Amino acid sequence: MMRQREGGGRTRSLAWLSIASLVALTIASVVVGFGWLPSAQADFSAVSLWDSICRAAGVPSAWVRQGSRQDTPAVASNVILLPEMARTAAPAAVGRGATLALNCTMCHGALGMSRSDAPNLAGQYPEVIIKQMEDYKSGKRGSPIMAALSKNLSADDIKDLAAYYASLPKARTAPTTYDETLPALVRVGDPMRNIAPCISCHGGVDQKLGAPWLEGMPKNYLVQQMQLFKTGERRNDAQLQMRNVVRAMTADEIDAVATFYARKGEPAGE
Repeated sequence: MMRQREGGGRTRSLAWLSIASLVALTIASVVVGFGWLPSAQADFSAVSLWDSICRAAGVPSAWVRQGSRQDTPAVASNVILLPEMARTAAPAAVGRGATLALNCTMCHGALGMSRSDAPNLAGQYPEVIIKQMEDYKSGKRGSPIMAALSKNLSADDIKDLAAYYASLPKARTAPTTYDETLPALVRVGDPMRNIAPCISCHGGVDQKLGAPWLEGMPKNYLVQQMQLFKTGERRNDAQLQMRNVVRAMTADEIDAVATFYARKGEPAGE
């Protein structure tokens, strides 16, 4: 009996010793992996835990900076998207918005359909217009013209403008639906390059709150905006969603996607 107790005690001691050794090894691995190894690289600077993880894994510093520091503003947008922003507004708000929109007709057209390369606003989702106007006003999205026009608009003014444009007749085709004939990037994206399908956010499979309607937009406008996202000059996309997608796209792919959405707004037969 005494020998059995002694044997059981030794077993428990060995078990606790194994656990203590494992804990010590784990702590040492974390210190070496996320502390000593990254800091041993001459160009390392501890900006975030993600930086440390990437550098411990041997990721080049240029890759880390591209995705987490140089390319990312502290706050992409001050706007918090809420479901109520997408609700249909009262007629009075639409009327007030129509008056305010008189300052917008030069670029966006008398009824929200542009004859230039400015975006069409007729029937656009209200939360999209609210977000973009607020981003212009705060400087999160750059445009000298839009910054000047939005500067003196109140939050209620912006909501009224959004209500007006959302109420206009939709001079555009029905939303893009899933179809085998759609361009590959629009339909399924490219998972190997981390490119999500366009229809997963912009309608077709799902319309993500704050993602704009693209059908019928001027092609040059779509190309320009994707290029700005690609270079990081436009940064008001939350969580780098558009930047991460477009960064991997080639110029031909950007042109093809823009051509597809622009043609979706053309009358049948053209």
